Amino acid sequence: MREMPVPARFIVRNPSVTPKLRYVLWLCLCALLLVPALAQDPTPQPTAEADLTATPDPVTLITTRPTARQTIAGARASLEILFERLPQGGAGVVSVAGEGVTAASARFLNRNIPFFEARDDGYWYGLLTANIEQSARTYDLEVGVTFEDGQTETLLAQIDVASGGFITSSFTVPDDRLALIDPEVERVEFARLAAVFDHRSMVRGWDDTGFDLPLASELTAPFGEVRVLNDTVQTRHTGWDLRATVGVPIMASAGGTVAFAGLMDIRGNYVVIDHGHGVFTGYAHLSQIHVTRGQTITQGQILGVTGDTGRSSGPHLHWEMNINGDWVNVADVSRMWLP
Repeated sequence: MREMPVPARFIVRNPSVTPKLRYVLWLCLCALLLVPALAQDPTPQPTAEADLTATPDPVTLITTRPTARQTIAGARASLEILFERLPQGGAGVVSVAGEGVTAASARFLNRNIPFFEARDDGYWYGLLTANIEQSARTYDLEVGVTFEDGQTETLLAQIDVASGGFITSSFTVPDDRLALIDPEVERVEFARLAAVFDHRSMVRGWDDTGFDLPLASELTAPFGEVRVLNDTVQTRHTGWDLRATVGVPIMASAGGTVAFAGLMDIRGNYVVIDHGHGVFTGYAHLSQIHVTRGQTITQGQILGVTGDTGRSSGPHLHWEMNINGDWVNVADVSRMWLP
């Protein structure tokens, strides 16, 4: 049977309780009241209205190929857009099919995106992404197709980029880590990460199960939120936070190769997995790292354990994804169908 805390009125009014015992009982009562609060992972407090209960469920994977929302037919090939629109920080799948197609690539938002064959279904696939800061409007998509006889064809479409609906939150960095809110520290770290993402595998590391949660926990601070650090510096949250205490094993969301395993200023002990075709996941603030750069990883393999390293206000896991050099909503991608 669950033991109930001693009622306060019993402590105050019962004449058999001595002053010394009364003091001890008050301490016990205070401890019982504080335990739930102390067990919570410190997370930013939103300063704008937001429906935080509408957290996407990253486990509910869409397993069937979506119906094309746009189809552009060329003379020898056709282009299919498998999504309605791209939100800021979003990702979407496009495909090309045609007799004798040997290669395809897209030009979108000033970036070249090579297509790949992922399934024995006759399609070549590409992953389009929109940066968190991308203006919400319509953009041109140009897809070049090469055939086995050396001929080429260009297919044109338009893609709508929609608002990500991001919130603004206040975040307090502890005094002993105040140096980490310097914008120059963040700029240098992003430059280091860009160098990691520039070297990508052309082998697909994920399978039909897509990307899984790195640990069984609650998603807390959301992707894309604007964070005001100590009421002075503004930054972006590039992933999702998952509630955890120190020492919880972290699993790889999908298979791939370790692209980085080491210490960064803001992310602390950090692991990056290259899943192929420009897709990377990152796992930050670890207390221990159990893998090394260049190591082949399978889905569910332990990468390290949770911690409180880097620019953090308490133990948790920061889980993020980068595709084509853009930070994207890893929870959304983990639910969507991928080729």
